[in-house]
Amino acid sequence: MTNHFDVIILGAGGIGSAAAYYLAKTKQRVLVLEQFSINHDQGSSYGYSRVIRYAYDNPIYVKLMRAAYPLWFALEKEAKETLYIKTGELDFAPINSSSMQEVANSMTRENISYETLTATEINQRFPQFTIPDHMEGLYQEDTGILKASRCVLSHLKLAQKYGAIIEDNTPVMSIDRKPQQITIKTNKNSYVCQQLIIAAGSWTKQLLIALGLTLPLTIMPCQLAFFKVNNSDDFIPGNFPIFLAHLIGDYGQFPYGLPSCDHQGLKLSTFYGWDTVESIKDVDYNPSLQWIETLRTFLKQYIPTANGKLLETRRCLYTMTPDKHFIIDQHPEYDNILIAAGFSGHGFKFTTLVGKILADLVTKKTTEYDLSLFKINRFL
Repeated sequence: MTNHFDVIILGAGGIGSAAAYYLAKTKQRVLVLEQFSINHDQGSSYGYSRVIRYAYDNPIYVKLMRAAYPLWFALEKEAKETLYIKTGELDFAPINSSSMQEVANSMTRENISYETLTATEINQRFPQFTIPDHMEGLYQEDTGILKASRCVLSHLKLAQKYGAIIEDNTPVMSIDRKPQQITIKTNKNSYVCQQLIIAAGSWTKQLLIALGLTLPLTIMPCQLAFFKVNNSDDFIPGNFPIFLAHLIGDYGQFPYGLPSCDHQGLKLSTFYGWDTVESIKDVDYNPSLQWIETLRTFLKQYIPTANGKLLETRRCLYTMTPDKHFIIDQHPEYDNILIAAGFSGHGFKFTTLVGKILADLVTKKTTEYDLSLFKINRFL
């Protein structure tokens, strides 16, 4: 019976690691299968930093973040690690921007405090910026950085402490579903489980096709860049906020940046604006140097003292749904297969909560959280 488990989880990234942790805590026999090494850089959960914030244009996400923040703090305490760094967030946009107004409305509806700032007030508080008079800002103090790789590793370490088994470098070769059990064949062995969680990021679409389900998931290979700044103290957390520019122009769609941590320099990217591909085999991991010059256009205009030497650049995969909302649901034909996919570049902050939700769906067949936005049937 050593190859028999209550739950098998495919993928040891942000979602899979969190689900393993919460399930193992409830004494479920859990196996996590990861096709690459643990903390690999081929997917969506690797690296020093991800944003955690309340500033969303949809109140459903704001409400979920109310639940996610305490879970991250509890994980920090149990793991005895600092996983969250408070930075605050500055959104800025042309005056009367509809997208920024939607963010303000969502936070107002959920009683999240924030400030509105004129361009002059932004430049006075954060002189690293050069914001023109026709723009305004929104500042929310609880935004911060999650140490992405450390979050994944903390979830996995604690999952193992509670008895979960983690198998890396173990790609799945086939999934055979029968009424009362599922058999997973890998490159090493065969495993049997009662319930399966598919949390395989950009590899999810191919796994689901083999189970008779085709979802409109595409892959957006976004690119991150780290720039040397003139004065490092000006750009550390506490002196410089996470920012999001509600702008679309020669610098891409919605540029955003994070303070410099561990001498990495200013982290800069854009939320969207890259071409998508249909299959993981079509992903080009080679960074675009032309895109770096596009980012420099933004820096020259809005943060000129951060337009220094390029320290690092790499690709990170967004797994996109057409509406950019998540998929958290059971397979429409198999109620013992749960799917968590399509986190569309903004999902990492929710991973510990999604892991708990998946654990509840496995053990209780229900969850206290509203998942209506994330149902599969919207694509069927």
